[in-house]
Amino acid sequence: MGVSATKQKDNGNTNPSKKTHTRTNKIPQKATKDAIIIDNGTGMIKIGIAGDDAPKAVFPTVVAKGGYSDPTTGMQQNIFEVGDEAIAKSGMFKLEYPMEHGIVRNWDDMEKIWNYAFYNKLSINPQEHPVLINEPPLNPKENREKMTSILFEKFNIPKIYISISPVLSLYASGRTTGVVLDIGDGVSSVIPLSDGYAIPHAISRMDLAGKELTDFFNKILYEKGFAFQTPFEREVVKDIKEKLGYVAFDFNREMDLSIQQNSLRNYQLPNGQVIQIGNESFRTPEVLFQPSFMGIYQPGVHQMIYNSIMKCDDNLRKGLFENIILSGGSTMFPGFSERITQEISQMAGPNFNTKVIAVPERKYSVWIGGSILASLSSFEQMWVNKYEYDEAGPSIIHKKCF
Repeated sequence: MGVSATKQKDNGNTNPSKKTHTRTNKIPQKATKDAIIIDNGTGMIKIGIAGDDAPKAVFPTVVAKGGYSDPTTGMQQNIFEVGDEAIAKSGMFKLEYPMEHGIVRNWDDMEKIWNYAFYNKLSINPQEHPVLINEPPLNPKENREKMTSILFEKFNIPKIYISISPVLSLYASGRTTGVVLDIGDGVSSVIPLSDGYAIPHAISRMDLAGKELTDFFNKILYEKGFAFQTPFEREVVKDIKEKLGYVAFDFNREMDLSIQQNSLRNYQLPNGQVIQIGNESFRTPEVLFQPSFMGIYQPGVHQMIYNSIMKCDDNLRKGLFENIILSGGSTMFPGFSERITQEISQMAGPNFNTKVIAVPERKYSVWIGGSILASLSSFEQMWVNKYEYDEAGPSIIHKKCF
């Protein structure tokens, strides 16, 4: 039927003054029970229970809508599907993606997706569980308030906490100092933190991430004579990108070699046809380092990291260069961490040691960080509860979730 970690102290950390830094939550020490953790991604939702090592469900952030006229009543019957079921019905139904670059644009569809996540994927009643959910850096305040209102009023949750995605990724790494590069499907963001404090004037984001890479890859495949047009076919393009894509250590040299050697790799399409992929496999991720390939004249992700660190106080930079944390599915390309290390090392020079942390499970770092945070007992005081919401309204979320 249609859905009609333990805190670790970093060496050399400096506690910045509260005057120039915004407080985020330090990792506390024990357990809040049965909180629901949602990584509310543009492309994929990850949802599960606090204290678990991984989300229980991961599915596309999409709704498929269709309908038919009931022959007995003549009434129009509307049907919708969510997630993988929506993709499967893409030939018959219209697909709607409620999020764009990390920002919710269609709240009715977002509500359908959360309802599906709670009841169909987790099989739980959200009225019995606190919810910790993420947001991108620089999320509009009205969006944060709307998220709060829907979860309290439509799902009757008892408590909520909203955290910036890269902060959760830092906690997942067991650190409280570092600079996080988070690249998902909708947004690339960089946020530096020192001893649990975010440094707001050094935060940056770029609306170029996994979705744009898929679009770019699709475009160059089209130029080779391969047309992938339907939503299902687009998922195939995404799969090719993820399976064959890699980041070149030296892009120009890799291009020269690809021309000289005519290096090709095979990919079998669902219909059995085999296509050959050449330098498209590394030209696509290169867009993250050279956005001008897509006509976007902004710094690449390596430059974003460097610029962010250099906006921080001199005495913080050493600890940030030594703790560059990668997060999100679009950092999973082979060669990505090595390229970041090389680029940052060249810009930072010999006075700084550059260390990039790229854990294998970084695709789920945001969710894992939320799981760690919400499972600790001293986090209890950080929740915004329903009573506080009823008393103060949705703006209460800004007072407790910085």
